[in-house]
Amino acid sequence: MAFGSPSGPPAGARQLAQLLELVQSAGHVDFKDARGPLGLTQRQSNGKFTRDEAEALIGLLEAEQESRRLAGEAITDGADERPGGGPPLDEPLRLSRGERQAAEAALKLKDVADDVLAAELQRRGWVVMAP
Repeated sequence: MAFGSPSGPPAGARQLAQLLELVQSAGHVDFKDARGPLGLTQRQSNGKFTRDEAEALIGLLEAEQESRRLAGEAITDGADERPGGGPPLDEPLRLSRGERQAAEAALKLKDVADDVLAAELQRRGWVVMAP
């Protein structure tokens, strides 16, 4: 794999359209505008995502959109701030690189069998028990 090349199949047109819609609803004009706040790479700011990257970012943006919606419903006095003291509701969404990478890693872990995941956690010193 060449330096800087994506590690996976490219995202489909529907997935990119959904992602762009979520980026715009988060307060950004396009992917280039969202590059810094969302921690996108230069490749991603040009609209080139792998399926996994797009799916992880869609999940994060949908979760943030839902939490903003719930926070907006919880505000009764007309204030323009989140109840938990977070950024104002009309401020564009900002994600750290760590949040984005954690979402991508969690997405990859969904494909791992439970016994394999449990064995790896035990190898690392964790105590694992069935729910």
